[in-house]
Amino acid sequence: MLNIKINGEVREVDADPYTPLLWVIRDELGLTGTKYGCGVAQCGACTVHVDGKPMRSCSAPAYMAGGRSVTTIEGLSSPAAKAVQKAWIDLDVVQCGYCQSGQIMSAVALLEAKPKPTDEDIDHALSGNICRCATYHRIRAAIHQAAATLKA
Repeated sequence: MLNIKINGEVREVDADPYTPLLWVIRDELGLTGTKYGCGVAQCGACTVHVDGKPMRSCSAPAYMAGGRSVTTIEGLSSPAAKAVQKAWIDLDVVQCGYCQSGQIMSAVALLEAKPKPTDEDIDHALSGNICRCATYHRIRAAIHQAAATLKA
């Protein structure tokens, strides 16, 4: 049995400790907002926050979440998260939407660490998140809008 603090709640999960955290989140806990993309931590669709930092959950064994705080897209609630979600809607960022939970998780982590990011900061922070629809310009614009909202 594993005890995982996820989205502020400690949950007991009967899973092999070496199961990728992604599958525990999706299959055992039923939180399907975190997506499976590549399985090798290259696309970013599976991004969650572990102790406030973005992490690819497809390649992280579930045991590493023990004693740490995991946040999925369903658990985002900070001012930065709300600003990012609003900007995503305002600027119609989403096209197919598959990568967007990972994009949002990375964007929120960036804004919480650096409230006024430059284009270079954004490109660096989201470099591990691939968007097949290539909405990168809208993603960057939404992050700048969210930063402006937080500043106001």
